[in-house]
Amino acid sequence: MNKDLENIKKAVLLVVLLCLFGKVSAQRDVAVRNNLVYDVSLTPNLGVDVRVAEHWTLGITGGYRPWPTDDNKTRKWRHLLIAPELRWWPDSTFHKGYWGLNLIYSHYNVGNVKFPFGMYKAVRHNRLEGDLAAIGLFYGRSWRLNRWFRMEGELGMAVGYAWAKRYDCAHCGSYLGRDNKPFLIPKVTLNIVYQKVGKKPVQPIVTPIDTIAPPPPPPAFAFHPVADNTGRAGILQKDNPVLAHISQYRPYDRTRVLRKEKGALYVHFPLDKSILLHDFRQNAPTLDRIVSITRQVMADTTSSVQRIQIVGLASIEGGVAHNEQLSADRAQALKQYVQQQVPQATDALFDVASGGEAWAELRDQINDVIGEMTASGTEADGKRLASLRQALVLIDSEADLTRREQRLRNLDQGRTFAYIKQHLLADQRNSGYLRIYYDYVPDTAAATINQASQLLQQERYAEALTLLQGVKNDPRAWNALGVALWHTGNRSAALDSFRQAAQQGNADAKENLRMLNK
Repeated sequence: MNKDLENIKKAVLLVVLLCLFGKVSAQRDVAVRNNLVYDVSLTPNLGVDVRVAEHWTLGITGGYRPWPTDDNKTRKWRHLLIAPELRWWPDSTFHKGYWGLNLIYSHYNVGNVKFPFGMYKAVRHNRLEGDLAAIGLFYGRSWRLNRWFRMEGELGMAVGYAWAKRYDCAHCGSYLGRDNKPFLIPKVTLNIVYQKVGKKPVQPIVTPIDTIAPPPPPPAFAFHPVADNTGRAGILQKDNPVLAHISQYRPYDRTRVLRKEKGALYVHFPLDKSILLHDFRQNAPTLDRIVSITRQVMADTTSSVQRIQIVGLASIEGGVAHNEQLSADRAQALKQYVQQQVPQATDALFDVASGGEAWAELRDQINDVIGEMTASGTEADGKRLASLRQALVLIDSEADLTRREQRLRNLDQGRTFAYIKQHLLADQRNSGYLRIYYDYVPDTAAATINQASQLLQQERYAEALTLLQGVKNDPRAWNALGVALWHTGNRSAALDSFRQAAQQGNADAKENLRMLNK
């Protein structure tokens, strides 16, 4: 009986410790639980878990079964159990699955008890009085029932060592010897849990600037310059090099090699024709692209088409006067097609030039072929290489275009011209060069925001705030405005500005909110 009184004192001490433990940790998330499976054995029990980190809880379980208190009864299952444990929760809200590690200590007095599944046969006909210690690993799952209660189910296994005295079961029994051995204990738990979850702040507490000083060091806010708003034309230009700003425009002269200018579009014509066919060669996608770009820019309110430059070209074959007219007609045919598809494109927008015979283009093509043959270094190309070099000399030295063509046809008994006609002249039978030049309304708001960003970097927050107040209706200004408001003391308005910018997809504002919430 004296031992039972000592165990009762231990149990009372355990309850006091658990209560103190919960009181000390009242500012953290605390869960109190009862093992329903343990209750079936008529053992009162209680467990407490306290959050010690975002994904970790530290807990302790106590169980005490004092009866029967009459030592004359041979059937006994008296015991005291203490089990501290550590849990890891992948979901930091005490929800879903978790893993646990526990330590177990028990003082017991057990006899004439038949455990299920053939476990612990030593206590069926004898009484064991002693202690055990074990370490266990388990997995659990949590299900929330309502705001305050949830259920937990656990499965695990513990390994330990027990040391006990063995007695005969008659009354207190005769001493039979010691029973010391290692053992395995399965863990099957069903807990009902009462939990008070501490609330995390969703935003920093805003205190008037005149009551406390800003916390050192100040937050390292993220902010970057904003891009100049070039309108729809500026956006299209990223994927359509045919668009260029009007500042890049220059009138056509016949020394320009148009084929080397990035982004130009070409529309092809049949041999010796100026009729523009939509389905000839690659005309269809090119024409559709020209029309689509022109329509989109002209429909935009912040950008506009300033000039559409078209240069008509013809190959060097035939009479010079005929080719001059042919190149002019081809340029006009393309202009008329664009105007038919986009009626807003008036004559004043077009810069139409006749490039005549494309000698500059041909010379550049021949020069490229010479470079390729020189790099390959094959003997088969040696004679052709020499004749093509003669062709370059002829083009540079003969000013009369008619005589230049005749002499080129006679070079190397016509073989050089035959090669040029087969491999180079086909691409000259087109309208030539087309480029669209645009302009846009100056983006004064972007300039103001970027000027304010420079002031923020210099910690001149009041000056930056003055500038940003003038463009506060521009979403691009909201993140920088939040930085300026925060540093000048208006933190509530700063948070609102950060949130508005984040809703618009501003990455800097999202990072600033994350930092403040953390």
